[in-house]
Amino acid sequence: MKYYIIAGEASGDLHGSNLIREIKQRDPAANIRCWGGDLMSAAGGMLVKHYAELAFMGFIEVIANLRTIFRNIDFCKEDITKFQPDAIIFIDYPGFNLRIAKWAKEKNYTTIYYISPQVWAWKENRVKAIKRDIDKMLVILPFELEFYKKWNYPVEYVGHPLVEVIENFIKTHDNIHAQDNIIALLPGSRKQEILKKLPVMLSLSSEFPEYEFVVAKAPGQPDDFYTPLLAPFPNVSSVRNDTYSLLMKSRGALVTSGTATLETALFGVPEVVCYKGSSISYQIAKRLIKVKYISLVNLIMDRLIVKELIQDDLNISNLRTELKRVLEDGPERNRIKKDYAELKAILQEGGNASAHAAQSICLFMQSVSASSIV
Repeated sequence: MKYYIIAGEASGDLHGSNLIREIKQRDPAANIRCWGGDLMSAAGGMLVKHYAELAFMGFIEVIANLRTIFRNIDFCKEDITKFQPDAIIFIDYPGFNLRIAKWAKEKNYTTIYYISPQVWAWKENRVKAIKRDIDKMLVILPFELEFYKKWNYPVEYVGHPLVEVIENFIKTHDNIHAQDNIIALLPGSRKQEILKKLPVMLSLSSEFPEYEFVVAKAPGQPDDFYTPLLAPFPNVSSVRNDTYSLLMKSRGALVTSGTATLETALFGVPEVVCYKGSSISYQIAKRLIKVKYISLVNLIMDRLIVKELIQDDLNISNLRTELKRVLEDGPERNRIKKDYAELKAILQEGGNASAHAAQSICLFMQSVSASSIV
């Protein structure tokens, strides 16, 4: 089978790489062409476009880069047409992927979505396009089953892929031990979000001299991007392509919203969630986004597990207060750890997500192939 996989962010590259490995286990002859990153390439996908060229954050930033986005869409359609895949697999990244899915369905390609767009958070009407354009939807969050059920759209829950990723990492790195003096800073993967949030995080380093602040650099951003940001803080260090080792060592973390909040929780590190965008983008998002929380940890548990500092609330004073709370031994830190254990148990119910997804995709493609012969 020939598969064309499209992921547009670092998390999509991670999950896409594990999906590629699992597909190749079941179909060693699989020919996979992809948009993603270094991990998907290393797993055996032929990389067409790196996600570092694709990631734009916020409404204003997207508008400013519309010409580039439309060029990428046109190029993607041309590349798919040349490759003629048996199936196109979309991994999250809805702004781009749903446009390609509409075109792909019109061209009679088989379409599969792995990791649903967050239509439950905003622009719920997109479900209509998903029902029209996606032949099979695989979801990774338990509450998404009920969400799609109310739209009369059958989806399959495969579990969350981060559970086995992190469990495997911990098992193979049992020589790494937690330290009492390290605070991890995970400011995101996109330039715009890093520039907004990292300076606020860094400004706190002088107020906690007994701790070592360590920045996890995004794989898609070069070292010289971070150099001017880190230069005023000689007591702050950084790591590249080693975020999981950093989290295993850390006592606490300051984390941007997104997949990183869940990764931090699955490593059992008490965290403060940080979000700050451009003023206009934030005001637009505030009016459109329907969910109670911005972190996956709180969304999955449907209650406040970790503190979220959003926009104007993300300031030095608030960040200092909340970081102290998660670092100090006591009821708050113990509660967070207990809630993390409950979260992990919920996500483990789906089993090995990557293997489950690959098996489901391969069986689905067999049925599609059989029906086309008949």
